Amino acid sequence: MATEASIQILERLLDTVTRAFSPEVARRLVEVRADAEVQRRMDELADKCGEETLTDEERSEYDTLIHFGTVIGLLQMKARELLAKNTAA
Repeated sequence: MATEASIQILERLLDTVTRAFSPEVARRLVEVRADAEVQRRMDELADKCGEETLTDEERSEYDTLIHFGTVIGLLQMKARELLAKNTAA
């Protein structure tokens, strides 16, 4: 899992990316969701994690999905902030 410190660093790194967003890109990014197959796999791995039955390979896969989900979530948060600023302006 990502620590609070690593999330803060990631947020700062992503600031450089999100500065390039247009309002349209921000709106589209906010709508991004995992497709059905990816969501099914994430749910399956989450269930196995809760049951403590993940193999080492599954643990690695689950951790990777969580990390990518964190990055996407942070990008979406920044996109929402951009849209809020544009609406307020």
